[in-house]
Order: sequence, then C-alpha cells, then structure tokens
Amino acid sequence: MVAVRRSSPHGEGTAQPTARRVIVFILLFALVVIAAIGLSGLLGRLLDSGNELVSGDVTGLARSLAFTLIAGPFAAVLWWVLWRRMDSTERSSIAWGLYLAAMYTVSLVTFSVSLLTAAAVLVRDDWQPRLIATGVVWAGVWVWHLWMSRHPQKSPTQLRSVAPVLATVFGLVIAVGGAVAALSSLLDAALDALASSLTLGEPWWTLTFQALIWCGGGSLIWWWHWIRGAARDIRGGLAELALVAVGVAGAAVLTLVGSGTVLFVLLRLAVDRTDPINDLLDLLGFGLSAATIGALVWRYHRTLVRRRSEATKLASKLVTSGLGLVAAASGLGVVVNAILAATIAPLAGSDTRTLLLGGISALVVGGPVWWAAWRPALPVEPAEVRSTGRRVYLILVFGVSAVVAIVTLLVIGYRLFEFALADVTGGSLVDRVRAPLGLLVATGLAAGYHFAVWRRDRSTLGEAPQPARTIARVILVTDAEPQPLIQSIHEVTGASVSVLRRSDAAGSSVSADQLGQALQGVTGKRVLVVTGPGDRVEVIPLQE
Repeated sequence: MVAVRRSSPHGEGTAQPTARRVIVFILLFALVVIAAIGLSGLLGRLLDSGNELVSGDVTGLARSLAFTLIAGPFAAVLWWVLWRRMDSTERSSIAWGLYLAAMYTVSLVTFSVSLLTAAAVLVRDDWQPRLIATGVVWAGVWVWHLWMSRHPQKSPTQLRSVAPVLATVFGLVIAVGGAVAALSSLLDAALDALASSLTLGEPWWTLTFQALIWCGGGSLIWWWHWIRGAARDIRGGLAELALVAVGVAGAAVLTLVGSGTVLFVLLRLAVDRTDPINDLLDLLGFGLSAATIGALVWRYHRTLVRRRSEATKLASKLVTSGLGLVAAASGLGVVVNAILAATIAPLAGSDTRTLLLGGISALVVGGPVWWAAWRPALPVEPAEVRSTGRRVYLILVFGVSAVVAIVTLLVIGYRLFEFALADVTGGSLVDRVRAPLGLLVATGLAAGYHFAVWRRDRSTLGEAPQPARTIARVILVTDAEPQPLIQSIHEVTGASVSVLRRSDAAGSSVSADQLGQALQGVTGKRVLVVTGPGDRVEVIPLQE
C-alpha cells in the first residue's frame, strides 16, 4: 500500500492548513472582541453628553483608543485576507464554522443583554449611555456575522446549526424568565391589594414593565431564530440535546418548582398559620407564574418531541421520569424526617409542621410526574428494553441512589458512635439521625426498584430472540436523520453502526424499511452503506 499525502490548493500539507486556520481564527476572534470593546468605550463617552470626553478618566480613554485604533485595523485586514481566500476547502473547515458560531453567539448575547438592561433601567429614568453604546456596537458585530453566516458562496458548511440553536435557547431562557417575573409581579400586587398591605417604595408596575421588556426581547430573539430562521427544522446532535435539556427538562423543572411552591403555600394556609398571612403569600405569585409559564413551555416542546426520532422521544421520557423521581424521593425523605421529628417534638411545632408540608408538596407534585412518564404498570416495548438510553438511565439512577445511600449510612453510623461515645448534651439520638435516615429510606427504595427493573430487562433480553449478527460493523454515509436508519440496521443485522454525514446535500429520502430490505442477505465483517440521492441505497461489502 502506498501512502498518498494530501495537500491543500495552496501547497500545504494536511496538518498545516488546520493549524493555520485555528490560529488565524482565534486571532481574528480576539481582535474583533478587543476592537468592539474599544469602540463601545468611545461611543459611550460620546453619548454621555453630560461629561467631557476625558472626564478625568485618561486611562480609560487611552485604553479605548488603543483597542479601537490598533486592534480594529488589524481585525479588518485579517478578515479581508481570509474572506478573499474563502474557497470550498476553507468553507468546509471546522475552524470557520466554529468561529462564526462563537462570535455570532457572543455578539448576540452581549448586545441584547446591554440593550435590554438599558431599556429596563430607563423605566426608572436611569439613562445608561455606556450600555446603549455597548449594545449598538455589538449589534453591528452581530449583523456583520449574520451576513457572513448566510452568504451563498462563503458561508460555512460545518457547524451551521450551532449558532441558531444556541441563540434559540438564549432567547427562550430570557423570555421565560421575563414572563415569570412579570406575572409574579402582577400577582404579588394583586395579593397585596387584597390583603390591604401595599408597601411603600417603587410602584408595582416598575418591576412588571422591566420584566416585560426582558420577556419581549427574549421572545423576539427566539422568534427570529426558531420561526423565521427555521431552527425548529434542525435535526440531530445539538438541536435534539437543546430540545430535551431546555425545552423539556428545563420547563419541567420550572413547572415542578412552581407547582410545589403553590401546593406548599396552600397547605400552610390550611393547617399552619403560625406566620403572618403576608409572609405566607410571599411565594404564591412566583409559584403560580412559574407553574403556568413552565407548563405552557413544557407542553409546547413535548408536542415537538412527538415528531422527532425515537431516541429523542425516549430521552424526553427518561429525563421527565428522572426529574419526577428526584422530586418524589426528596419529598419522601423530608416526610420521613418530619415524622421522626414528630416523635420527639409536638406535631404542632411550626418547624416540624412546615417541614412535613414541604415534603408532602414535593412528593405529591413529583410522584404523578414520575408515574405518568415512567408508566410502571404498563408493559415496556421490546425496542425500548433494548435501547441503550434506558439501560444507561437505570444504571445511573441505581448507581447514584446506591452511592447516596452508602454515604447516608456512613453519616448515620457516625452519629450513632458519636452519641454513644461522646458525653454530649442537647439533642436525642433520633434528632441526630432523622435527616440522613429519611434520605436513606428514599434512596434505598429508588435503588432497589431500579435495580429490579434492570434485572427484569436483562432477563427479557435474554429470552427475546436477538437479530442474527450477519454483519459486524456498518459504516453509514447519509445526509438524512440517522437514528431511524441506525435502528433498522441494528434490528436487521445486529451490527454496530458508525455514521458519516454527507456534505453534498444529496437529499436522501431512504426509509428505514427500504434500508432494512437492502441489507437482507448481506454478510461480511464490514459493510459500507451509502444513501442518496433520493431513495437510492448502495450496499458495499468491504474486504477484511
């Protein structure tokens, strides 16, 4: 075999252009950031008309001038050189796609946070020219990189989805946070009015308007990327991770926290009024707003998950189940703690009763979520039993629960020996061990149940017929969503699969059934499968 050394169009070896790209794009990133900081400082001084240009800060002015007049021209020259030599090889480099994604995200976050903060403080008649200057300059940087990312001949062909996905997540987080704060402010004002206890200070609408500004800005960012930029149509990789981690898991956490807070407040109003009514109602507005907004966001993204791959559906189910399990187990541990505390103190004690109500709230909120997501009473589909995600989830839950149980056992043992050996007064043995004992009960039940489910799944896999392993490894080359194709390959051949993504936009439309039929009867240690254009499938057995 003769090794062939590949070279770039400029006569460089394979490693040299990669190192060059990494260095020059890191340098360009740093120069653009430094120039933007310097220009923001200068523009902020010009907008601050009440002060002189120097205003006693010679050091700051010198720094801004140096950043602008030195880093700016260098950044412009370096960008112009890179832009002129941007051919197909440069476009397909990871460095170019990573630079645009990083700078796009940084500029978007910087200008939006600066302008939204300036608008929010302006509600209180607080003019912040430096924030506005920062927002304007970085908005220009963002527009510049947005233009480059959409250029028909020079936009990157790698990592194109990173910036839209990150921007969508950023906009969603800001919008949800602003919506929760605005609704909480309104509800708190309404509750204060009902209780006739309006406090002196800033008007109630100040915080509401500020929160609405953040909500509106975040919603605009989310809409620009998710709807107008079609980020909702991106599949695979980071897009699926963001959908599950933020749209499902993040919204579920917000909903659970809000619902638990509302239930806790209502229970305290019903059976524990040791604190003033105003103190009890402090968290009700936040709880209602968090539960409402979180439930809306959660439902929207759960609807999107139903149209995604089976792996994404399973990940959403497991994440929801895990969050419900954490809430329910935490609540159970707190309930056990409170019951043990009641054996050494009257149940009417405010601390013990409040602790008990907090545990009940977490258990009542988390238990149904876990039951609805995990569905322990229903049979499990064979494909789900065979999935790697389910096995990892079971092992993870069992492992974490077992580790926590062992740690709590050590704490309980330490408390027992401390009580027996030391001449310490103040606090009974039950009072010393009730907190770790409650945690031990919860984690022990979780570990035991999930270990039993894991063993049951293993026995089911042992009894179920396994696909004949006619092929050891499949190398799949496609530009379609790979997960259904991977599942089909595994079911037909039992082979492990490596995926290579096509960059020529072949437009593969091969279904999982078509791919399974194409692999029928094929044997070999390694097989290359190429899909596209259209519904074309090419199966090539490779030599040993």
